[in-house]
Amino acid sequence: GFTKNGDADAFRRRRYIELKHGRVSMLACLGYITAYYYRFPGEVSPSLGLKFEDVPNGLGAFSKVPLSGWAQMIFFAGTVELFQYVDDPKRAPGDFENAGFLGIPNGYLKISDPESKAKKLSAEIANGRLAMMAIIGMFFQDGLTGSAWGDWANYTDSPLRAH
Repeated sequence: GFTKNGDADAFRRRRYIELKHGRVSMLACLGYITAYYYRFPGEVSPSLGLKFEDVPNGLGAFSKVPLSGWAQMIFFAGTVELFQYVDDPKRAPGDFENAGFLGIPNGYLKISDPESKAKKLSAEIANGRLAMMAIIGMFFQDGLTGSAWGDWANYTDSPLRAH
C-alpha cells in the first residue's frame, strides 16, 4: 500500500493529493449532472452572443466555450491552488486554515468533535474515490455515446457487440 516503504512525508503528500482530487471530482460530478437540469441565465460571451443555454452539456462544451473563458477558469483554479489552499505541514492533509469543514470555503462552519471529524473525513475519502471513478465513467460514456446518460445502443462501434 501507500505506507509500505514507511515514508511518512510521501504518504502525507499522497493523502493530500487524494483528498484534493476527490473534492474536485465530487464538484465535477455535481457540475456534470446539474447542467442537464439547470442553466444560468445570460451570456457566456457577450461579445460572441453566446448564451449559457447554447453551450452543450459534457464534452461538447469544449468546442463552444471561447479560449478566453477557459483561460479564466484555469486562472481561477490556479489562484485557489497556489494562494488559498496551501498545504500546512502543521495541519492534517487537506485541512486548510482558511476553509470550513471538509475543505469547503466557508470558514465559519467547523467540526469540533474529533470523533465526528474522523468519521466525516473517512466518508469524504470514500466518496472522493467514488467520484473519481464516476467522473471518468461520465467522460467515457459521453465520449462514446454523446451524453453521460447516453443510450449504448447508439454506440455501434463496440468490439463487444455481436455482429
